[in-house]
Amino acid sequence: MHLKVLKAKLHGLVVTDTNLNYEGSITIPEHILNEAGINEYEFVYVVNLSNGNRFETYVLKGKGNDVILNGGTARLGVKGDKILVFSYIYLEPKNIKTFRPKILFFDEKNRIIKRK
Repeated sequence: MHLKVLKAKLHGLVVTDTNLNYEGSITIPEHILNEAGINEYEFVYVVNLSNGNRFETYVLKGKGNDVILNGGTARLGVKGDKILVFSYIYLEPKNIKTFRPKILFFDEKNRIIKRK
């Protein structure tokens, strides 16, 4: 048996753009993904703190500090919205006590301000 647990949380990212004419996903800067241990094309759960929308999608690597909602997800937020991004992993129960998720907090320019 495996249990689904939090692998990484990106807290307070700010949407910098939307692109409706794309196949769909969320673009997150590569350096953020690397630090959080999130892979390109990995499935994530997103909560929009600005409007309450929640959705699942996959991640694309981006550049700079841009966070972009693409395709259908572009309808779920606008530039300036604050979001949370969650990544999960399945672990055997015996490994849960020693596992610690990566939690990153961001300022309004998507710079990491705290690591937990």
